[in-house]
Amino acid sequence: MTHEIMECDVLIVGAGPSGLAAALRLAQWSKERTKPLNIMVLEKGSEVGAHILSGAVMEPRALNELLPQWHSLNPPVHVPVTHDQFAYLTPDRMIRLPTPPSMRNEGNYIISLGAWCRWLARQAEDAGVQIFAGFSGAEPIYDEDAHGKRRLIGVRTGAFGVDKEGKEKRDYQPPLDIHARYTLIAEGARGSLAQRLMHDFDLRRDAQPQTYGIGLKEVWEVPASKHQLGHVLHSVGWPLDRETYGGSFLYHAADNKIAVGFVAGLDYKNPYFDPYEAFQTFKTHPHISPLFRDGRRIAYGARALNEGGFQSIPIVHFTGGALIGCAAGFVNVAKIKGIHTAMKSGMLAAEAIARMVETGDASSDLSIYSDALHASWVATELYRVRNIRPAFRYGLWTGLAYAAVDTYLLRGYAPWTFAHHADHEQLHEVHASLPYQYAPHDGVLTFSKLDSVYLTNGTHAEDQPCHLTLKDTSLPVSYNLPHYANPEVRYCPAGVYEIVEEPARVEGEEAVMRLVINAQNCIHCKTCDIKDPLQNIVWRTPEGGGGPNYAEM
Repeated sequence: MTHEIMECDVLIVGAGPSGLAAALRLAQWSKERTKPLNIMVLEKGSEVGAHILSGAVMEPRALNELLPQWHSLNPPVHVPVTHDQFAYLTPDRMIRLPTPPSMRNEGNYIISLGAWCRWLARQAEDAGVQIFAGFSGAEPIYDEDAHGKRRLIGVRTGAFGVDKEGKEKRDYQPPLDIHARYTLIAEGARGSLAQRLMHDFDLRRDAQPQTYGIGLKEVWEVPASKHQLGHVLHSVGWPLDRETYGGSFLYHAADNKIAVGFVAGLDYKNPYFDPYEAFQTFKTHPHISPLFRDGRRIAYGARALNEGGFQSIPIVHFTGGALIGCAAGFVNVAKIKGIHTAMKSGMLAAEAIARMVETGDASSDLSIYSDALHASWVATELYRVRNIRPAFRYGLWTGLAYAAVDTYLLRGYAPWTFAHHADHEQLHEVHASLPYQYAPHDGVLTFSKLDSVYLTNGTHAEDQPCHLTLKDTSLPVSYNLPHYANPEVRYCPAGVYEIVEEPARVEGEEAVMRLVINAQNCIHCKTCDIKDPLQNIVWRTPEGGGGPNYAEM
């Protein structure tokens, strides 16, 4: 099949913080040139911000470097943090703990990351960047030199829709090949292109396995009497057991809105654990539920996030491009922040490209970006907290104790570095696990997954190829069911996976169990791609414009 080809100087896949920061930094440099760079950004969401989800408390360090005058550029509503609180929860108590230095938020802002990305996109467009929403980067395009050395020369977008007979539908956006001298991959955590590139260029050869968490978030509108503008609460403990990493957050944002969320490490061991149900249970705590009793839930979403930190960062450059932001994994777990580090990585990649263009370097090898990154405050910040997340594998209290020693005594410069492990290898089998008992949803504080998916405003073309595929269709029933009681029906926060029992067709035969994939429910969180025990689920990039349409996240 012949594809239409477009060309540009720099292609950025993903209009999140890192991608937009890279685009704007390049545009700032390019603006003074007699022949400006042609910079294109692809975003698979229906608009910029449609797939963005974060807590979010933003540290403005990178933004101050990128746009020192940002306060005067009419940014979306941002609320300075006025008060930090850290607590340990039991089933009926909230015990105040000292707020760790890394979690203190003086000078930081409570924001809607989606709104901020839309605003940052306008700054980039005003500087000459072309942003195309509704275009998904589906697969890399390679070239090879005479010696067989591979080089990334761009990406192919989207996929044809198909009708019921399997024929291509021409009313769908056709695939498009976009060629660029440099391509920056800014898809976010567990991006499909990033995973492919890490495999094809062997970028993870010196890195520890990446470990992830699943972050779930709701936005509530509450009575003014229950709202404390700028207040931040983080908690650990109940309803998680002491072996499961995670915690909660409450951010009092503008307009009497509270962002409430829950993060669970995807290295959890009990196959009966359901992160979504743990989140719903958290809201019933006697010190939490009064905030929401007379409120109204207006938004819901979920997204995987990187937690591996310094030792899990892959090689970030390859011939023709680089990984930036959460595609590489720059979240500072100790701070519970990654916007500032993602933006800085994008800015450093942009500056590396500018330097190569300025010097006439035709190699397309962005190793100078990697050098700059490892010499930057991003690497220093992540190095100093590198041992805090893996210390929690030994339990909550051991993790908290080590974090205190590492922070106050060792100051992040211990002569050792703890290792990580792959999340999908951590589940215990059902015979060694106790089932969880979750209370029924009341429709007031707690809600079903399908009720929540409705709030994501998701869209999905029913006749497009299913973007969730199985390498072996027999494994969900033959292996996951007897060994792990089909954990995919629990770790998915959107009700995508469902085990159904089909009656026997012939009398005397047994009923047949099978896995049903409700791809229309998918909110692109990537949890299934990460946690499936045999890595049997393959998350492929769907057509652009589908998935969630977050407004408040």
